Formats: sequence, C-alpha cells, structure tokens
Amino acid sequence: MRKLAVLEFITLDGVMQAPKMPEEDRSGGFEQGGWADPYWDQVMALVGKEAMAEPYDVLFGRNTYDKFAAHADDTHPMNSFTKYVATSRPETLSWTNSTAITGDIPAEVAQLKRAEGPLLQVHGSCALVQTLLAHDLVDELRLWTFPVVAGGGKRLFGDGAVPARFSLIKTDHTDNGVIMALYERGV
Repeated sequence: MRKLAVLEFITLDGVMQAPKMPEEDRSGGFEQGGWADPYWDQVMALVGKEAMAEPYDVLFGRNTYDKFAAHADDTHPMNSFTKYVATSRPETLSWTNSTAITGDIPAEVAQLKRAEGPLLQVHGSCALVQTLLAHDLVDELRLWTFPVVAGGGKRLFGDGAVPARFSLIKTDHTDNGVIMALYERGV
C-alpha cells in the first residue's frame, strides 16, 4: 500500500490559488496570482531536496494537469513519472505517461493507494485536494507557507474537510521567509 501526500504552496491566510503567475488562475476574480514568485528559486531548491528526491507518481486535477502539460517539453523531469489525472475528458491527455481516472474519484484514488507503487503526490489541484481531504485519503501534508496574505482566493481547507490530526515530522525554512512543514496523518 502506498501513501498519498499533498504538496502545496500556501499563503499565511491559507490561499493556494495561482502561486507562480498572475494569469495562472483568475477564477473567482482572483487578482493576486504570482504571490510566490519573489520566493521561487529558494523554495524550489528546498522542495527538490525535501519532497522530490524520492521516486513518486503524481495525481493531478484536470486544470493543474493542463497547466503543467503546457510547459512540458522532452526534458521535463516529470515525463517519466506516471501522472494520474482526475478528469471528465480522458481522451485529451497528451503528456507522456498520463492515465485518466474518472467516475468515483475517491474510490479510484483509494484503489490507487492500495496498489503497489511509489508515493502519490498531489500538486496544486485545489478541488481534488478538497475532495481527498473530505474522504480522509490524505496521508501527508507537505506545506510551504509564504510570508504573504492574499486576502481571498481558493484555500487549502474548504468546508468539506473532515476533522483530522496530523503530526509534524519535519520543518525547515528558506532565507527569504518561507516555512516548510511536513505533516503525517495521525491515528
């Protein structure tokens, strides 16, 4: 059985929407996109060391998959990873090693977790993450909290999150003020 880890960049007020680019996700009238960009290089060095050094497969929501796939070329580091995509449009997955999951997403993800394989990491994918949290499918939270308040936007924890306890297993930080906190689901 493998674990599922959620890897997210969040603001101090819990917003995860559009961290890298202003035009990344303007849904809901969000105008604070790109809030993580001034911190990006130091954060990505820490992310690479702490969350991407071991083999893993990726679980994406469809919108996040499309954003990643649009920037993938023949040398993209995720090309060799299996990319599972929660989607109602499976016929349009074009990035190498992409597999659609459709229908009952929580049941499909639970089945993926029961299978043999490397860690499953979710990157971004707000609606998918909230579904996984609501169905108690998250084993680890890998959070990078940026010294920014966005004021509004899509948040990591929505109204459907079930009460849960997590144990802090590791912390670190960047010189420019981003805090890494890795949590494991408690019993």
